[in-house]
Amino acid sequence: MDETLTRINEGVQLHHQQGRREAARDLFAQVWEEIGGERGDPLHVCVLAHSMADVQDDVHEELLWDQRALAAADLLTDGRVAQAGVPMSVAALYPSLHLNLGECYRRLGDLDRARECLRQARAGIDALGDDAYGQLIRSGLDRLAQQLG
Repeated sequence: MDETLTRINEGVQLHHQQGRREAARDLFAQVWEEIGGERGDPLHVCVLAHSMADVQDDVHEELLWDQRALAAADLLTDGRVAQAGVPMSVAALYPSLHLNLGECYRRLGDLDRARECLRQARAGIDALGDDAYGQLIRSGLDRLAQQLG
């Protein structure tokens, strides 16, 4: 795996395994500067923005980061993802990206947009494997659907 993705993963571990949101946010901000922000490698931008969204305290900021992640995903190729050693296709990223956007829109009260994100996520669900990641995303989509009625 490339060095930037390794550092992003360290931030993810800080957040998810150690509960150190601020430390993760600080590391992500440092990496964001190093990669040149949105002008960086689309893979780095996508993964970093997707991770940065998870450590935001304000839902509007979280939404902004999730939108950056989605925009970067649109620039990715399966070849670039494979070159970095990421064991999934670009298509497999979209259900998670749309789930996170849908959750932001739900929390902001924009239920129509939340439902559209849920629809888009479900449309791409076949790209997910039947593994822990796929199950995590599917359960998140089921929870969002339930919350939206």
